[in-house]
Amino acid sequence: MTPTISNCFEVSGEDFSRAGEASGKIKTILKQLGYDKDAIRRVAIAMYEAEINMVIHAGGGKAMVDIHPDRVDIVMADQGPGIPDVEKAMEEGFTTAPDRIRDLGFGAGMGLPNIKKYADSLSIETQVNVGTTLYITVRATQQYI
Repeated sequence: MTPTISNCFEVSGEDFSRAGEASGKIKTILKQLGYDKDAIRRVAIAMYEAEINMVIHAGGGKAMVDIHPDRVDIVMADQGPGIPDVEKAMEEGFTTAPDRIRDLGFGAGMGLPNIKKYADSLSIETQVNVGTTLYITVRATQQYI
């Protein structure tokens, strides 16, 4: 059984060309470790959505990922403006992304709903003008151990 593997990534703010780097690296690591394809897909989607939210709304942040034999724990932390109404932010299609971001094809209001959809658990700690931290867990198993 593989022991816990920890990774930490910086997510650049408003740099869409680098958005998805952290989730792509974790996807590669999970493939190399032989995790099941469905779990890899769910981790990659949840993490990518969180990265895009950081790029759009928070000016970047940190992605910390612990890979366990039975799950992947992801912590996405930023020091952005915070989320004033988490319940509203969880509604599909609700967005505070500016028009210039939506014109680029991002900010459709599906980030947090998709994270919740693809994760086994999601909790959000946020404070206006302080930042937001997402705690995401995806259950996963290795197929080739």
